[in-house]
Amino acid sequence: MSARRCGACRAPLGRLVTAPVCPTCHTRRTAPVMPSQRLVPAVWLWSSPEATAALRSRDLPMILRLYRRVNGLSQESLAAVLDYDKSYVSMIETGRRTIGDVSTRRHIARVLGLPMHVLGVTDNDDADFAAMIQFGDSAIRLAEIARQAGRAVEAVNELWPLVARLEARAAEGRAERDTLLLLAQGRAALGVSLGTVLPEERLAAAARWTGRAVVIAERLGDAEFLAHALRMHGNELRKADHVGAAIARLSRAESLSEDPESRGAALALLARAAGEHGDRDLFDRAITGYRRLLDDVGVQGLLFNPFTLREIQLRGLLATGRAAEAVRLLAEVQGTCAPAAPQWHIIERITTGQVLLAAGHRDGAVETFTAALGAAEARRLPHQIQRVIRAADSAELTDLSAGAHEALRRLDNQLTARE
Repeated sequence: MSARRCGACRAPLGRLVTAPVCPTCHTRRTAPVMPSQRLVPAVWLWSSPEATAALRSRDLPMILRLYRRVNGLSQESLAAVLDYDKSYVSMIETGRRTIGDVSTRRHIARVLGLPMHVLGVTDNDDADFAAMIQFGDSAIRLAEIARQAGRAVEAVNELWPLVARLEARAAEGRAERDTLLLLAQGRAALGVSLGTVLPEERLAAAARWTGRAVVIAERLGDAEFLAHALRMHGNELRKADHVGAAIARLSRAESLSEDPESRGAALALLARAAGEHGDRDLFDRAITGYRRLLDDVGVQGLLFNPFTLREIQLRGLLATGRAAEAVRLLAEVQGTCAPAAPQWHIIERITTGQVLLAAGHRDGAVETFTAALGAAEARRLPHQIQRVIRAADSAELTDLSAGAHEALRRLDNQLTARE
């Protein structure tokens, strides 16, 4: 991570951030701003096997014929788009005219949104972009590690400039399959990181980014990545209070997941969404499948481990009207396993406080909530603070509610860009 720091919140700035204020601070007040131009049809053209073959051939006549067929264009229409005569386009497609002029090939690529290099030419920034692509995958992995370690703000600040560059490249139509996959991975990672640091009223922005990852994943034909994107999108939809849509995405993710850890993660998130939806049957089926899978394979991950199982089960039992079962479960297994990431300890503490309230242990609940509140502020987790506020208000714990509101205000001030 860079030694430079944001002028508003003092978070470390990413290598590619040039502004004095980090992207997260701007995001707190306004929706993410990216290039407004929509991806041109040619971008999706190149995700099909037929198009891949045409690209690999580097044969301009074949590429033009395929482009016309996919976009429903006649030779006359294509000629008008390119500002050429119809006869000129016809000669190119039939091979009677060979285009050796670099400027003409660059013009065709730019107008039709084709990757420059497939027509044998390059843009001035191609070398720079190629270098960025080489470290892009590593940047996303490092950002994910930072988020899972409780440094989601740093993850956003690293991901933002990378995704912005990829978005701009794709908007110009200069995106191949590998670039699109990297863009989808970046969109998903950015959405999840934003979903960690944004307050509840802004979580729709996180869901939009993960949804954009699903859009690409649907077209790339990679079932494993599609399942991942659906899990991320489903969970952000749940957090944004679109629980029905979340269940649909997560159910599909479960059906697509092949390895135990991926399926376990899908079941974990599905169980949580079903609990919030009040669907007892679906919750029980998902949590039972999760437990059996965990017992059978023993493979563990961030969402697939005994600690996460307990937290999701406790919250789901409360949400489906089984507080007594939640209290018994808390007494049986409390303290028997450790969280896979720091934020999960905070999430679990708040859930424990809710269970203690349901059991009538107000003092214990206040103590638990207070500890979780301090950790949530330190980790910059506003929607976890909002969970404390809701629990405190429902139990008329006025002092706790006031303290949580103050913590939320401090966090908002810290993450809001100064004028």
